[in-house]
Amino acid sequence: MDIAYSMLKFKFGLLIFFAVVCLYWTWSIYIKLNTNKYPAKIHWQILISHQTITPIKDTTHLMVSAYKDHRVDGAIRIISIIRRDDLQPLHCFLCGGHGCFPASVAQVEMHSDHFGFPFVTTDVLCQSPSMYNVTHVTISIHSDIKATQNQHFLSIQNKELREEKIFPYNFTVCISNLFGGYNNVLQFVQTMEMYKLLGVQRVVIYNTSCGQDLEPVLVHYREEGILEIVEWPIDQFLNPSKGWRFEEHKGDLHYYGQLTTLNECIYRYMYQSKYVLLHDIDEIVMPYQHANLHLLLEDLQHQHPRVGVFVIENHIFPKNHYEDSGKFKLPQWREIPGINILEHIYREPSREAVINPTKLIVNPRHVVQTSVHSVLKTLGETFWVPPDVCRLVHVRVPLQGSLTKDQLLVDKKLWEYEKELVQNVDNTLRKSGLLL
Repeated sequence: MDIAYSMLKFKFGLLIFFAVVCLYWTWSIYIKLNTNKYPAKIHWQILISHQTITPIKDTTHLMVSAYKDHRVDGAIRIISIIRRDDLQPLHCFLCGGHGCFPASVAQVEMHSDHFGFPFVTTDVLCQSPSMYNVTHVTISIHSDIKATQNQHFLSIQNKELREEKIFPYNFTVCISNLFGGYNNVLQFVQTMEMYKLLGVQRVVIYNTSCGQDLEPVLVHYREEGILEIVEWPIDQFLNPSKGWRFEEHKGDLHYYGQLTTLNECIYRYMYQSKYVLLHDIDEIVMPYQHANLHLLLEDLQHQHPRVGVFVIENHIFPKNHYEDSGKFKLPQWREIPGINILEHIYREPSREAVINPTKLIVNPRHVVQTSVHSVLKTLGETFWVPPDVCRLVHVRVPLQGSLTKDQLLVDKKLWEYEKELVQNVDNTLRKSGLLL
């Protein structure tokens, strides 16, 4: 009886042993067949870029930033600058706490607007495995992961999907570029203070170069909390054009990378701001029937609930025509470099056969790709806002230079804010050390 019992225990133990061996063997085979799902541990520490422009190794291309796009199955969208006539197949490498994944083929989407320049703003899409928390990504022309040892990785942003009710900002202005030692201090400060009076809570500036008088102003606004300065040293990597037409201005890239920075800003603030305004520093989106931007967009969105892109007409206020009384030729501003926008109340009339240039107010969650004056890919509808409801006040050199003052339209909309505006401009200039 004892012998029979011992044999039974031996057979049972042997059965368990073989069962464990079979399970281990099956699991090993499964792992080997699913290497694309389980990342191999890397044996080196990845290099992480902390710059706004990062070269792609062994190419002329550049990476700018990487964002998780929750609208396209969580793919990683890398805002890039690609040379159009030198595009090789690109590969994505994604890394996280489990190591780095084997290469996957990148999907390259060049933007349709490039104005003839050799380099174009491009979205490089990398598919991200949903079961892992990937944190960094890079692009390579090589498919071997060993080739990434000396390639910098970008941190992946927008990993969390936020609801609109918890966005920190309602209105963010994206200023594409400051370059050429920009030093138009007075107009800059007046514009920033008008933004604040209209309800803007955040301004983003991509800065290539500015003048020494403007620098303390930028520091003041950054410390105040309204301004984010994104360093944009594009001239260290390419020969950027000072204009928008390749035939006329030449260079590698349109207007210091304006198209790239506008797209980058949309993704940067996609889950931080309810609306994003895309225009230049010498332009002000001015509501003409509402006291501020909040009331304007509340009304427009109520009338057009499916619209995610609002197109605003640009109207020129020539800087060579001055208001006659000189009431805003203030002595404290005499030594401040730049244009005094309050002195320019004459607006060029619209021309019947000419469409006015436009800029945009967008819901960034509705925009996939944008150009300067219109969106290239959108998930919602577009609405052209009538100029009597809202227009861009743009003080600059005249577009219709032959018109006399009598042929221009008087527009004193800015004067409705004169008391607060003058006081706030003085305060900022004083805090920036430009006024005693």
